Amino acid sequence: MGTVYILRSLINNRYYVGSTIDLESRLKQHNRGKTKSLKFSKPYEISFSQEYNSITDARKIEFKLKKLKSRAILDRIIKEGKINLGP
Repeated sequence: MGTVYILRSLINNRYYVGSTIDLESRLKQHNRGKTKSLKFSKPYEISFSQEYNSITDARKIEFKLKKLKSRAILDRIIKEGKINLGP
């Protein structure tokens, strides 16, 4: 199983999108400063997560979301509780 997640910084309220096979472990890594680009914005909380059949599927969705670079889309996903990238 793979999971796409959206984290929110408790410092600057910015979002981070990622994918993993172990969400709790990954959140701990982010909050310990193990991800260089997020090091100065920790701590983070999970705002959203959605599971997929494989980590490959999850990574494809992660990259699509990152390519969109839209906070409005991330806000909508969190509000609706699901990822819907269709037309």
